[in-house]
Amino acid sequence: MTDNKLGGTCACGSVAYEISTPFQFFQYCHCSRCRKTSGAAHAANILLTQEQFTWTKGEELVNRWEHPDAERFCNSFCTVCGSKLPWLTRSGESYLVPAGTLDDSPAVSPERNIFWKSKAEWYQQVGELPIFDESPVLAK
Repeated sequence: MTDNKLGGTCACGSVAYEISTPFQFFQYCHCSRCRKTSGAAHAANILLTQEQFTWTKGEELVNRWEHPDAERFCNSFCTVCGSKLPWLTRSGESYLVPAGTLDDSPAVSPERNIFWKSKAEWYQQVGELPIFDESPVLAK
């Protein structure tokens, strides 16, 4: 992957950031904390160095919650719309970026699943499910 700039925002657009490649990693995390803060079966996370990350708009609207018992967990979010946002690790060396907040394609795919033993019991691999281009019509 060549050095490239990518932009990201929260859902309401009040907060924006820019990152550069290459990433340290791109992975799916299935731990219970990531499931709870993402509201999904797993979180899609990108890790990069502090130097590769810049807030470009609305940094003052970002709030942070650190789990008191977790060495490597945080939840950062927009105080306007509640969207999950990137967060600086406690060491101050890296940013963890929720891939779903990117506005641009990272041009790479996740390379691994972590905390697989903790995955949701109801989780189904994507390739095992029916595919629709749009939301199917639901019965009224």
